Formats: sequence, structure tokens, C-alpha cells
Amino acid sequence: MKQCLKIVRKEMSTFFASAMAFIFLGAFLAASFFIFFWIEMFFSRNIADVRPLFEWMPILMIFLSAAITMRMWSEERRSGTLEFLLTSPAQPYQLVLGKFIACLCLVAVALVLTLPLPITVSMIGPLDWGPVFGGYVATLFLAAAYIAIGLFVSTRTDNQIVSLIITALICSLLYALGSDAVTGLFDAGYSEIFKLIGTGSRFDAITRGMIDVRDLYFYVSLMGVFLSLNVFELERRRWSGNASNSRHRQWGLLTVLFAANFLAANLWLAPVSQARVDMTKGNIYSISHATENYLERLQEPLLIRGYFSTKTHPLLAPLVPQLHDLLKEYAVSGKGRVRVEFIDPVEEPELEEEAGRKYGINPVPLQFASKYQSSIVNSYFNILIKYGDQFETLGFRDLIDVKMQDGSDVRIELRNPEYEITRAVKKVLFSYQSAGDLFAAISQPVVFKGYISADRRLPKQLVDLKNNLKEVLEELQAGSRGQLSIDIQNPDSDRKLAEKIQSEFGFRPMATSILSSDKFWFYMAFEGDNRFVQVSIPEIMSREAIKHSLEAALKRFSAGFLKTVAMHMPAPPNPRYGIQGTGITFSWLTESLKEEYRTELVGLRDIGIPAETELLMLLSPDQLNEQQLFDVDQFLMKGGTVIVVTAPFSVNLQQGLNAREKNSGLTAWLDHHGLTMKNKLVLDPQNAPFPIPVERDVGGFVVRETHLVDYPFFIDIRADGMDRRNGITTGIDQVTMNWTAPVVVDPDKNKDRRVIRLLESSEKAWSTDETSLQPDFSKYGKLGFPAGKETGKNLLAVVVEGKFTSYFKDKPFPLIDKDEGKQNAGKESKKSTGEEDEKSIVIDRLIEHSPESARIILFASDCFASDIALQLATAGMGTQYLNPVNLLKNVVDWSLEDRNLLSIRGRSHFSRTLVPLSRSDQMFWEYLNYGLAVLGLFVVWLIRRWTTYWARRRYNLILNEGVQS
Repeated sequence: MKQCLKIVRKEMSTFFASAMAFIFLGAFLAASFFIFFWIEMFFSRNIADVRPLFEWMPILMIFLSAAITMRMWSEERRSGTLEFLLTSPAQPYQLVLGKFIACLCLVAVALVLTLPLPITVSMIGPLDWGPVFGGYVATLFLAAAYIAIGLFVSTRTDNQIVSLIITALICSLLYALGSDAVTGLFDAGYSEIFKLIGTGSRFDAITRGMIDVRDLYFYVSLMGVFLSLNVFELERRRWSGNASNSRHRQWGLLTVLFAANFLAANLWLAPVSQARVDMTKGNIYSISHATENYLERLQEPLLIRGYFSTKTHPLLAPLVPQLHDLLKEYAVSGKGRVRVEFIDPVEEPELEEEAGRKYGINPVPLQFASKYQSSIVNSYFNILIKYGDQFETLGFRDLIDVKMQDGSDVRIELRNPEYEITRAVKKVLFSYQSAGDLFAAISQPVVFKGYISADRRLPKQLVDLKNNLKEVLEELQAGSRGQLSIDIQNPDSDRKLAEKIQSEFGFRPMATSILSSDKFWFYMAFEGDNRFVQVSIPEIMSREAIKHSLEAALKRFSAGFLKTVAMHMPAPPNPRYGIQGTGITFSWLTESLKEEYRTELVGLRDIGIPAETELLMLLSPDQLNEQQLFDVDQFLMKGGTVIVVTAPFSVNLQQGLNAREKNSGLTAWLDHHGLTMKNKLVLDPQNAPFPIPVERDVGGFVVRETHLVDYPFFIDIRADGMDRRNGITTGIDQVTMNWTAPVVVDPDKNKDRRVIRLLESSEKAWSTDETSLQPDFSKYGKLGFPAGKETGKNLLAVVVEGKFTSYFKDKPFPLIDKDEGKQNAGKESKKSTGEEDEKSIVIDRLIEHSPESARIILFASDCFASDIALQLATAGMGTQYLNPVNLLKNVVDWSLEDRNLLSIRGRSHFSRTLVPLSRSDQMFWEYLNYGLAVLGLFVVWLIRRWTTYWARRRYNLILNEGVQS
């Protein structure tokens, strides 16, 4: 090692002894800074990063490495000192390593001189230092490979210029092999091979902040191969003029083995995709495991195409490269199953026409103004995800957040692009699979459990249905590849079985009339993967109907089908048909859920709850009758999840700020299950602003204005008021609950159930039964309302999971037979399509208690996720506010056990936008970097002068001591 260090010092001093060193370094810095500020137009990009510098490093390093290495061996050969070195005590490998380390140190000096760039960028914007650090480290690996090539070429010639040219040609060839110009000439398979051996393409991920061990090792392998050849070439020159012998052949064989092993290790590392490090803040380019899980399910190629205009709004321009980078990571994680494309539709008219006609993608006119002019640009900012014949598109609304600052300044950020893209991938994947093999996405065996009486005890319509059931089950079993088994039993002949299913599942004998003594059984369910899913008897007793019911239940065992969410909400006002409406709508929530699930708007008893429904949402229900309540109750008894968004009071802003009592029809039902909403509203000093009308007396005139005021009825819930242990509030750092009632959980009724106190107010909250919601600041000060005497945390949202007992147990069923005008307790109309009997059959059927999987999720606010509440919050915060919608989406994901998207939604993304700079400020920062570069070269020159001075002084001292002695 001492010999290597001596060679390093000698080469470093020789290099800096001439002006050529400073010419090379100066040229490198000038090229780097010119590219950064002028070719890549740093200030026009408006992104706080130094990526343009690293994007050009594979090219800049070619010429810097060639210039540094061209004289290393060529000069030794020309001057005749090579023979002296080869006969010195130093071994050839020590000579090679010494010169190699010296060259690498010179490159490191050049890179240190570029540090003013990231430092100044960090002073004018939020620079992410992770990719900067990774970029410099990777550049050293890249330079090491180029230096090894240059040293080998230098041993082959005594002409420095020839060495420079050949080195540059070889390195340029390796760079060009992976470039788009070359890979575009071949199909996908050959293109991937060329990208794997291209020094520039290997560096592409590094510029984004992704350090892949396989990329770094590729440069190490090139370094190892050419250093081995370098050592062999020196050994060969030592033998020159001697006869060939076995030792020479051993050296040749050893060199080949070294080179082969260096290269073969690339093949061994190729499958190791986990050896990657995301250097970015927040790991924004690390595809999550959830996304990888969806990509692994792809059976056909998935197309992700970005439609981005080159000429776009200045605030959008910085976001486009971030989306480019993220989509490229999808291509990497897809392992050949994902094809990513980027196009500017304006430059490709055919694709632009297809985008508008087939996918509904059209440009959006955006207006922006600068100091000198105002203009409008038609911009594309869309992503297409296509799988088979299914596709989804993402646009401005899905990808960005717009935030107001200081009243007029606008800030645009990416919302959560991975979540939005993966959500679209999931939807097209599941939609495509839904039309395919039913059992392809069911991983565990499933057993059909039928508890059905003998034909002689069944009504004729059910006998026919039983025969259709057996046919459909045999058909499904034949196509299940052994995953479906059938078990039909008769509880009439097995008393223990009847008692078991009655105690475990709440099944009890049915009857065609409340007065009938003829009892029978007809229950169906699927069991598997620790789940028990009941199958409803179809309204129309046909073969097609029973098949639909069975398939709907089977899909609940699959992770590859879209789940169905049934939603019951107030009807929008329609004066034409005499519908007044409540003024509460949930358009944002509905549209948002449609992006991930199949949604069905139901009127409950009017059209029934679809058989495939896995979750029922009751949004601001109003005066549900007992028929509708029965449907809700029985859905819960089947193990379903019921989300209730309601309160004892309703507020109609069109009629002033007053609360009126509201009868949802669910109060007694919720009380039965141990959930009570008090007839009060919660106020909290920790609250959100509300745009409220305020009257002001000006010279005898009353002026009505709208002010943003703190409003205690808008409870601002932060992390300390959320249950963070279950994942429901992932990605939600704040939520506003509007006009919310306190919830009381009965500990006796819920002692055997799991209770999650999802949302709570602050410790200083109180409640009131006053219905006037207009604040009076002159009388009550800042709060606008009288402070309560009793303060403390109030429960505002709760999740209860476990075994529930039916509200209608031991009660007559409240279903009305309108034709007879009397109450038929426990009757459910089931129509037969047979030609002989067209009349209804009434079945006494009640499920008395639910399985452990049943859930009630209560939000004690009538409108916290309604459109008007979101609009009010948006106006108060100056940015689009969708946290209540996202919270309900989290609840749905959690309830349906879709934790993949739930984990992605919580990821945040780092904003890299520069602060706006005037032209004079831009020139200041640019010339500052030039000045710092010159200063850096001057410091290097001073260090060189200082070391030379002390070396000469030491030499003179030694010489004087020798003369005196």
C-alpha cells in the first residue's frame, strides 16, 4: 500500500505541476455550469434540484476521464521511464492501482469544485440532499469505470492524443448503447439488453435519486475488467522479447478468469431487485409493496401513458419530471409487464385524436400572467392506465393540489401520485378480471353450506329454486378446479345441527305464514378462509337469479374483483316531481368511491340491497320506516358493515344558521346496539374557520359582510383526537366535524365487542342543546357562544365490531302488506317466474344475530362529508379540502380489508418548487456560482503552491544536512 501511495503522490504532483491541470478542471467546470444554467435552463425549470448536472455526468466524465488518463502510461512509454518502472520493486498491480487512485482523486477534486451548485440551490429552494449525495457517489463509480478504460488504452500507445481519442470513442460507444437513439431501433427485448450495458442508461435511475446496487456494480465490473487487462498488459510488456512459456499462459488465463467473473456477477445480480436505495426525502420514488402486489397480478401488458404538454403552465412544469420519474419506477417494478410511454399530443396528432375520441382526454386552457404579458396555453396533464379493454384516466383533479398563500399567491403540489396511479391500476385490473374466471383470484378452498329441508316440506317455488341451485352449484364446481365443494344438510333430520346453526348464525326455521305450523329451512352460505358469507334468496326465483346471488357471494372471497358499496342518501331536490330534498348532497364522496368500488344507490326497501353488497353507507338518512330499518338490520345480521353518517339535528344553510331536530329512524336501532347520540351539539375552542355573514353598523346603515371566523361547531380534530392504532386514519392529519352530536357507548352491551374510539374532541370541548347556531361576538367575545361549564373529550365517531343481536328479535316484523291493509309479521315477498304460479310467496324469515365480522361505524354528524361542508372548508382554508371524503374512503378500505391502498394513501411527497426569482436575482446566483468556481480553482492552486514550497524546503534541508555531513 505504501508503494501505491507513493505513486499517487507522484502522479498528483506531476498533474498539478503544469497549467494543463487547471485547463482541464476549468473546462470541466465551465461546461458543467453552462449546461446547468443555459442548456437545461435551471431557472425556467423552476425545480430545486441539481439533476441536470448529473444527467450530463455520463458525457462530461467521458472527456474529463480521457483527458486525465491520456498521459498516465503514454507519457511513460514516450519518455522511456516505463521500463524503469517495470524493473522497480513495485509490482505491476501496485503501479496500476496507484495511477488509478490518483486519477480518481483528480475527478473527486473536480466534483468538489461543483459543490457551489447544490449549495446555492438549497439557499433559494427546498433542495433534497439525498439525491445530491447519491449522485456524487454514483458519479465516482462511473468515473472509476471510465478511468480504468482510459488507463488500459494508455498502455497501448505512446501518443497521448491517440489515447484521448480512443478512450473517448470506447466510453462514448458504451454510453450510446443504452441511449434512446439506439434502443429505439430494436424491439423491447433487445432494447432492455442494450440498456443494461449502457453507462448512460444505468445512470438514469441515479439521477432520480434511486441508487441501485446492480448499477453501481456494473461500473465496478467495467473497472475490474479493464484494470485486470491493464495489469496483464504491463506484465506482457515485461515479457516482450522472451519466448512464450507456461507462466505467460497462466497470466493470460488468470486475466480472462478475472474479467469473466467480474462480468458474470452482473448476471447473478440481475434478479436481485431489492438491492435499491431511494435517496429522496420521503422515499417518493420507492414503489410501495402494495403497488408491487398489484403489478405482480398482471397477466397481460399494462400500458401507462403520460400526456404532458411541453408548453404548459409555469406552475405545472416542475411537476412533470416528478411524474416521469415515478412512472419509470412502475416500469422497473413491473418487470416487463408494464410499458410506460410519454407523449406530447400536440406533436403527435394521431395520438391526440385517439386521446380525445377514445379516452376523453382533452387539453385544458390555462391562463397565466407574467410581469410583461398575459397568455393562455392549452395544456395536457393526464395519465392513461390501460389493461386489456379496461382503462382509467387521471387528470388535474386527481394529481395536483392547489393551495392559496398570502391571499393571492398560488402553490401547486402533487397530491399523492402513487396512490392515484395504483388506484387506477387496481380498478382496471379488477374490472378486467371481473369479466373472466371467477375462481382465478380465489386462493383458498371454499365450501358451499346449504341448510335446506326436504322437498316435501318446501313450498313449490322453493322446490324449483332448490333444483336450480343444485344445477348451478354443479356448474360452478366443474369450473372451480377443485376449489369449490358442496355440503347440503337437512336440519329437520338433525336436531344438533339445527341448534348449532341457530346459536352460531342466528338461523331459525322459516314459515309461509305467521300462523302456519309448517316450518322449513332454506339457508345458503359459503365458508372458507375464516369467513362465512351468507347467500340471499333472490327476489326472482329463477336460475339466472340464483346464479347471480351465488357468484356475488363468491366474489367476496376474491381479491381480484371490485367490491360493491351500497349507498343510501337523501334524494336531490326535484320540484318537477314534488321532491323537496334536504339540501344535503354527497357528490364528491360518491364520485370518489366510484373510482375504487362499484357503487349502488339504494332506497333500501324500495329496491332492496343488492346481493353483492359488502358494505352499506347510510348518509344523512331521513325518517327511515320500519321496512327500511329491517333491511339494514338484516344486512348487519349477515355479517355486513353499516356506516352511519347522521345526527339528531340537521342544519339547512339556505334557511339561516339554525338547527332543527331530525328523525333519522335509526335512533332506537342504534340504542339497541349500545350506541346513543345525545340531543346536543358539541362545541370546541379547537375549531376550523367558517365564512359567516356578519352585520356591521356604518353611520346608521347596516352593512352585511362575510367574514372568516373561528366557529366552535366546526370541530378541528388533529392527531391527538384520532385513534392511530388501527390504520383507519392513515394519511389523515386533520378532519373537521360539522355540527356533531356526542356519542355514548354502552359498556354493558358492548363488553364482548371491539370498540374503536375513532374521533374525539379536545379536552376543552362542551355540548349544548341550543338550536341557534349564529355566533354573537359582541355578547360572548371571541368564541361567539357561551362557554360550557362541563368540559371534556366527547366521542364523535366510533367503530363497533362483533356479534350483534337483531333489533327485531322477539318482535313482530314490521313489514306491511299493502294489498291486504294489514300487518304481516315477518313477511318477505319472493316471486316465482313459473308459468303455473305467478303470485307472491311470503316467507317468515329472520336472522336473529350476526357473526363476529359485523360492524357498525357511526359518525355523529349529518353533513361532515357533504358537498356544502367541503365547500365551506375549502373557502376557509384556501385549498381544496377533501379530508372527510378521504377518511370515509379509509373506513371503506379498512372495512373491506383492502389495506394495500390504505397504506399508500398515507405517503407524502416533497415539494421541490423554487421560490420565484426576478431576472436580476437569477443573474446574481448564476454569476455567484461562476465566481465560486474560479475561487475554488484558485484555492487548488494555492494548495499546490503550498505543498510544492514545503516539499522544496524539505528537500533543501535534507540536501544541506548531507553537505554538512
